[in-house]
Amino acid sequence: MKNTPLLLLTLCLVLIFSAKISAQGCVAIRQFSTCAGNGLQTALLPKGMWQVNTSYRYFKSFRHFAGTTENADRVTSGTEVINHANAWDLTLNYGITNRLFGSVTLPFVINARSSLYEHGRNERHTTFSRGMADSRIGLGYWMHDPEKHPLTNLAVGLGVKLPTGNYQSTDIFYNVGPGGSPEVRPVDQSIQPGDGGFGITADFQFFNQWKNGLSFYAMGFYLANPRETNGVRTFRETLSPILQNEAIMSVPDQYSVRAGLGYAFGNSGLSAFAGARYEGVPVHDLIGGSEGFRRPGMVGSGEPGVSYMKDRVTVTASVPIVFYRNRPQSVTDLETQLATGNPRNGDAAFADYLINFSFSVRLGKAADHSMAATN
Repeated sequence: MKNTPLLLLTLCLVLIFSAKISAQGCVAIRQFSTCAGNGLQTALLPKGMWQVNTSYRYFKSFRHFAGTTENADRVTSGTEVINHANAWDLTLNYGITNRLFGSVTLPFVINARSSLYEHGRNERHTTFSRGMADSRIGLGYWMHDPEKHPLTNLAVGLGVKLPTGNYQSTDIFYNVGPGGSPEVRPVDQSIQPGDGGFGITADFQFFNQWKNGLSFYAMGFYLANPRETNGVRTFRETLSPILQNEAIMSVPDQYSVRAGLGYAFGNSGLSAFAGARYEGVPVHDLIGGSEGFRRPGMVGSGEPGVSYMKDRVTVTASVPIVFYRNRPQSVTDLETQLATGNPRNGDAAFADYLINFSFSVRLGKAADHSMAATN
């Protein structure tokens, strides 16, 4: 029982850190965990222990916002763009030492996008994309020895995002070719499996356990994509002359911060949490240029969830519920407004909620020792 605080903390934060940073619609916020792994349970892996994690995420985006104002007429008139996104991650984690840990993630997606404006504006059609997305490799390090500091700790991580996903996925677009014929074109940026850039990620994870199983957590990450554009044509310049700058897809940065409280229900293996998350695609990148087509956007969500741990197996589920959406002015919006003197703010579609589910299992001889030590 002397290790009960460590057990409670692990149970509380397993779900908190294994829940994914997820896309929210037409804003191309791709799915990411922290670059160093899925969280505290991963970080507590003793030297030589493996953990395999698989996760699933789904959302439907359809609410259009320009700035923080919703254009509800898009739904009532039936002109809204609808994205259905399904994503699976397969992650392999390894305890290099008791403080240093690593992670490799292979993501896969199936996306569908239904719209009018991409198909001549008179008929609604659907485009699809599927396959492997951009993989990630990362390392994380706890600033304090977890065995000596089981109640409070801070981990920092660095990683890379590899352009393994197809960023030139195509499908048939109707009523857009010569004489209104169908034409094969790249699908919209929001459903492209990859972005075509090598990325650098930095993240942190912080936790502080209080008494009676209550814990505080905070985490954040930033993905820097130095590549400015990926050479893939959007055909947006055919919609309006002012969209010439958006003829080629951008390779944007991405960020997320999260914080909240967790609670473990004794030694039952059941835990729950409630927190807030804020994530987005910035207007300007941290490194490199910011030209090309992107939909910058910010999303705020409340995130309740539950988790259950039994021996080496952990099952988690969460449903982030969106309460704040903002599609700020893009580089093209700002340039057009400056040149014409007329206000301009493009829109983007956002989801109401997401569904996250994950399953993980620990492997290796060290697993027996670890689980015995926490029971």
